[in-house]
Amino acid sequence: MDKTPVPHRSRWRLPVAAATAGTLTAAVLAFGTPYAFADSLFSDDFEDGNSNGWSKSGGSWSVVTDGSLVNRQSGTSSDARTLVGSATWTDYGVQARVKPTGFNGANRHVGVVARAQSSSNYYALVVTSGGAVQLLKRSGGAPVALASGAGGPTVGNWATLRLEAVGNSLRGYVNGNLAVEATDSAFASGRVGLATSYASASFDDVAVDTETGAPPTGGPTTGPTLPPTGPPLDPMAPPVGFASVNALGQNGTTGGAGGPTVTVDTAAELLTAIATPGPLNIRVDGMIALPGPMHDVTSDKTIVGVGAGSGITGGGFNIGLPVSDITTRPANAVHNVIIRNLNFRNTVDDAINVQMFSHHVWIDHNDLAQGYDGLIDVKRGSSYVTISWNHVHHHTKTMLLGHDDSNGAQDIGQLKVTYHNNWFDRTPQRNPRVRFGDPVHVFNNYFVYNTDVGVACQLNSGCVVEGNYFEDVEEPWSISYSGQRGRMIARDNVLAGSSEPGDAGGTVQEPSTYYSYTLTNPNDVKSVVMASAGTGKIGL
Repeated sequence: MDKTPVPHRSRWRLPVAAATAGTLTAAVLAFGTPYAFADSLFSDDFEDGNSNGWSKSGGSWSVVTDGSLVNRQSGTSSDARTLVGSATWTDYGVQARVKPTGFNGANRHVGVVARAQSSSNYYALVVTSGGAVQLLKRSGGAPVALASGAGGPTVGNWATLRLEAVGNSLRGYVNGNLAVEATDSAFASGRVGLATSYASASFDDVAVDTETGAPPTGGPTTGPTLPPTGPPLDPMAPPVGFASVNALGQNGTTGGAGGPTVTVDTAAELLTAIATPGPLNIRVDGMIALPGPMHDVTSDKTIVGVGAGSGITGGGFNIGLPVSDITTRPANAVHNVIIRNLNFRNTVDDAINVQMFSHHVWIDHNDLAQGYDGLIDVKRGSSYVTISWNHVHHHTKTMLLGHDDSNGAQDIGQLKVTYHNNWFDRTPQRNPRVRFGDPVHVFNNYFVYNTDVGVACQLNSGCVVEGNYFEDVEEPWSISYSGQRGRMIARDNVLAGSSEPGDAGGTVQEPSTYYSYTLTNPNDVKSVVMASAGTGKIGL
């Protein structure tokens, strides 16, 4: 998880897509539930340094630093609420990270608000001073508990609260686990908000979307044996880019080639498979709910989804050894891992994290959305990675390359990554955001409606950005997005709609020094990527 505050120059607010009905229908067909391609209605991480647009009632609200920039309510002598959004919103989920910082007595609470008609008429999911979780209805007077459960965070600890209101059904989740549910018909629509009652709290990463039905936490994670082996996977075409390079004792990226093939359809089977030593090909059949947050993938693995509708929810994949301060690549660094044709949803940390000098990783033809932190992060000295043909959407902090300004001891000379033919679909920032990586190759990607920045290269990183299609991107590329400048060659890119050139400059080693590649005509990139990125496109 990236702990570094990220400058954010404008709050992003995604309109409901014109093709909403068709999108949701496709999601139902693929997954049986409508959350897979839900619409984002609103998001605020407060990294712009303000809470403009929020209406306040009571308390003392301010944007302050608490790890990152957060919206804090510091008073404990009254009720306090702050609301945002549209009174016409009906069926949706609102979630936020919430950290209670003080309770002024018993039966006090902090939480999130849905279907607010006013500052005194709404539903709320709250955690109490006693550690309980409650669904509340407030209708002019004192709040009434519709349901109660356990599992709320204690003072000084963060938790993600999510309140879903669909028809007359109300469901409350804490860290992805269903905690309380009830039915009530008092409020059919309304705004969202944050609330405290004689208590203080910090709030961050507020998100509102039409997703409903958070995944279960999954079953047992230890003990089972692997299913019987099947026929070997067809390796198909090898990767293009840094994952193809012969370096560090690894000639290209082959994953589980030469090992057996297993098909898994439970959390227990999948977690056993990814932890098994030696080459192994793992076919994921269906959507598997993993407990959060992250699960280690060992070397020499190919993990692929069966068809277009397979993948994981809840937990994410960690490709790398535990975090430490070492500055040279260890002999047992995780390497030679392939992840293809999988859907990632509702991960409580990163969807895919590559760290601690891992190398030769290929992440290809996946569909990633609606995670908590990064979708694909590469950091802490990792290198020789190709990220290709992925569809990323309905998410803010998309892809990070290099996690911290102070991590040069591990990162300088590493972080060689290729990004090609990905669809950055209305993802506001980190598309990717680069620190130290050199060279980083970004080619033939389709960027659309990225409302903060496309490719950001900082801290003396070196990026070659070529042959991409940028459509209505606020700042397609930048070497001055935040902090120390990077270096960039930007060439042969298409700027469509409102996109205008960003800033570039300096010298960067040509990627062709390492590998050969063929550029698609950038005018064709939009249609090519939309037709071929994501799951269900490679015959698995």
